[in-house]
Amino acid sequence: MTTVTVDLGSRSYPIEIGPGLLDDSSCWEPYAQGRTLAVVTNSTVGPLYARRLCKSVAGLAARVVMVELPDGEEYKTSATLNRVYDALLEARCDRQTLIVALGGGVVGDIAGFAAATYQRGVPFIQVPTTLLAQVDSSVGGKTGINHPRGKNMIGAFYQPEAVLIDTATLGTLPDREFSAGLAEVIKHGAACDAGYFAWLENELPAVLARHPATLAEAIAGSCRIKARVVAADEREAGLRAVLNFGHTFGHAIENGLGYGTWLHGEAVAAGMVLAARLSVDMGSLEPREARRIRDALAYARLPVTAPVFEFARWMDLMELDKKASAGTPRFVLLRGLGAAYIAGASEERLAALLATGEEGARTDPLQPLAGPNP
Repeated sequence: MTTVTVDLGSRSYPIEIGPGLLDDSSCWEPYAQGRTLAVVTNSTVGPLYARRLCKSVAGLAARVVMVELPDGEEYKTSATLNRVYDALLEARCDRQTLIVALGGGVVGDIAGFAAATYQRGVPFIQVPTTLLAQVDSSVGGKTGINHPRGKNMIGAFYQPEAVLIDTATLGTLPDREFSAGLAEVIKHGAACDAGYFAWLENELPAVLARHPATLAEAIAGSCRIKARVVAADEREAGLRAVLNFGHTFGHAIENGLGYGTWLHGEAVAAGMVLAARLSVDMGSLEPREARRIRDALAYARLPVTAPVFEFARWMDLMELDKKASAGTPRFVLLRGLGAAYIAGASEERLAALLATGEEGARTDPLQPLAGPNP
């Protein structure tokens, strides 16, 4: 087992990474002992792992309350959040209740926001079961729901007591969702750590093959980057925004197509290609580095060309991004691999970028190139 610490002083917490954590009672003892556990999961993950979790906490927890939600980004709404509140109230859960988020990013965001707001705050832990959630959304305390006009527009910063990452859960993850998670792994390297990005380029074949040791190393590497950034800027006053590389375009794609049409990681992948191309256009990134990003994403079986929207629609969607200033979109760009910064761009520059495709770009998920960084 590998432990990565998110250093937030008295609110620091561990990220435990390894196979079999879900079934290891010793991992649960510090958190479950004597407590009511409210396990929030979904209709896909619950049948796979809820029974195993309950077995691990038997004899530790005072009782376990199960809350099963529908599966999908389209259910990341206030109506679904209210289902969690209803279940907690019906079970008479008090302020000592521990909420356990068992599932992917949607479950983690909803359960975390419920924890932040139920009776003005109850503790929770993250047990992410998708690659995207393990390397990104479960770490750092961002919680929330979508609004019809924008992604993650309603939420709170609220840190968990721990993140327990059982890497064995990735064995049941469909290929498409696995690739979507790799988008965030690649993002961490591209935006924050050139050495990690170079390591990924070499190891992508093993990661895609889900080689246990290589995959665990990739997860730990991403978690270290995320933990370092969160410790320096917990509430995204500046530095933490660089983790949104590709997300201004990506969130616009998700919203514009309708939540759930493209997976989050697929939209972010196409968004990263656009952000890299914008960086080249701004003169801060070499074209060959932008190609390395595109090629890594394409090899990971991710789309690297954005869907077509009218330019006015693009602008309307991007103006809702949380990084926008006075209604003007701002973007995470690169001064080279691993060196992200935030800047605006003129409408003329954006119109030219979004009006042109990219010769040779791959648009079909699940069709890898011959190899990364050819």
